[in-house]
Amino acid sequence: MKITNNLKGSAILTLAALLWGLAFVAQAQAADKVPPFMFNALRSFIGSLFLFLFLLITSKMRHRPLFPTTKNGTKQALTGGILCGILLTVSVNFQQFGLTYYPEGAASEARAGFLTALYVVLVPVASVFFGKRIKLPVWIAVAVAMGGIYLLSLSGGIDNIYLGDILVFFCAISFTMHILTVDRFGAPVGGTLLSMLQFLVCGILSLVLSLCFETVIWENVLAAAPQILYLGIVSSGIAYTLQIYGQQYAEPAIASITMSLESVFAALGGWLISGNTLTLREFGGCALVFLAIILAQLPQLFEKRTTAITSEG
Repeated sequence: MKITNNLKGSAILTLAALLWGLAFVAQAQAADKVPPFMFNALRSFIGSLFLFLFLLITSKMRHRPLFPTTKNGTKQALTGGILCGILLTVSVNFQQFGLTYYPEGAASEARAGFLTALYVVLVPVASVFFGKRIKLPVWIAVAVAMGGIYLLSLSGGIDNIYLGDILVFFCAISFTMHILTVDRFGAPVGGTLLSMLQFLVCGILSLVLSLCFETVIWENVLAAAPQILYLGIVSSGIAYTLQIYGQQYAEPAIASITMSLESVFAALGGWLISGNTLTLREFGGCALVFLAIILAQLPQLFEKRTTAITSEG
């Protein structure tokens, strides 16, 4: 039964990873049309609205309240939504600015996809500051990831580092903090509600930043409407909902590895849709980063298997 559940969960999460990976293509296509803050404001508002409608329908079907009814529940929901929303704002805007500043032909989707996926390695490393012991495979994963970054961004010398690489790396650091915060508030608040609130906060903050610092050409916004709708409905709404259902079946380690496939789909999407190609060096860097992602999950995977064997024996 456990194997069947893992296969079912992995299939659902693979679809979610595909939708997220293709989102990098949509983001790169919209980067030349819509300023980053406005782009993220619009996608976040659409995603929040989609998740609100999803919550409304499911709460009526299950005969449950849409929002927490207790004072403590409301406080946790608002606190989690605001904190996660602030970190999400920082993360997605670093990512979008990074995609904007890549030069033409730089395989921006692949580079951004694999650099963003470094959060899978950074999360366990950051856990050191919360008193958690880091096992040897994770430190090996960090070393392998650094090798991948070197091949992807640094092997041509310091002059060949793109500003986009630096911004997306900061995006990965911010996403690390975001994931740890979601881990703190996800269970008590509920994944879908927390996501809806964080997207709402992200939309408001990004809109304020856009009004303060950007000049928006609305004809270009209309031209980028397909990409914005994809990011809002498909990437933020549908893919996140698939993640929630997929994680109900797959074990955490398997879920993390499966979701990290978004970096692979980002590279494939950039190649098939945008026509961007990777050099042999960049391909090797991507392969090392993906290997690091898998290595970082090994301690959790073996721990789950040991627990299962012990309980069965």
